[in-house]
Amino acid sequence: MADLLEVRNLSLSFGGINALQDVDVAIAEGETLAVIGPNGSGKTSLFNCITGIYHPTAGSIGFRGEALLGRSPDAVTRLGIARTFQNLRLFHNMTVLDNLMVGRHLHFRKNFLAAALRLRSEEIRHRRRCEEIVEFLNLEPVRKSRVADCPYGIQKRVELGRALATEPKLLLLDEPVSGLTQEEKEEFAYWIHEIRGRFGITILLVEHDLRVASRLASRMVALDHGVKIAEGTPAEVQRHPEVVKAYLGE
Repeated sequence: MADLLEVRNLSLSFGGINALQDVDVAIAEGETLAVIGPNGSGKTSLFNCITGIYHPTAGSIGFRGEALLGRSPDAVTRLGIARTFQNLRLFHNMTVLDNLMVGRHLHFRKNFLAAALRLRSEEIRHRRRCEEIVEFLNLEPVRKSRVADCPYGIQKRVELGRALATEPKLLLLDEPVSGLTQEEKEEFAYWIHEIRGRFGITILLVEHDLRVASRLASRMVALDHGVKIAEGTPAEVQRHPEVVKAYLGE
């Protein structure tokens, strides 16, 4: 399989702090790759560099043959990369369905005539796509509810649904099961697995729950203090001496 995303020699500094140091990560099309590491290891910084939120001090990021560095977050999304956030970023006073419709905005026609006529057929098409995601994520009972009135577990699903609504080629999940009950974690892991199979989406995920990460990912990359310390199968990475040291100390 060809690499869908290639991160090469990526470095990121904030003043005198090196958040990332010469990090290499590649993910093949159709793969699920997990990035693990203790708090402050650079996992979310890596996501922020890929999605255009942070601007690296060195290195390169390629996606489907396109250079990502220097592109704005919305331009990165238009290329086919979507993400969820560790801290949810939803429109709490909007309904579940309308939050998903926000994810469809980049697919709306941008020409003046379409905007002026407010073509009903186009809106119906986008709503139909969102309704499919609502059904997939079992959100039918709350589809017209305000997000602010929904439990945290539901809100996590809504953010996942909004990312899916952009129709990404690559989906970045930042700690997707954090804060969930064990039952909710099992459900979420099922949906992540189904996303790859049903929609053909490549997945890059950051996850602290190593059992969930091992279940979902065929490969793992471990970071510590911004440095890649291990890469391989989940079993290989979790047995690696540097990974054990990073999590448990000397």
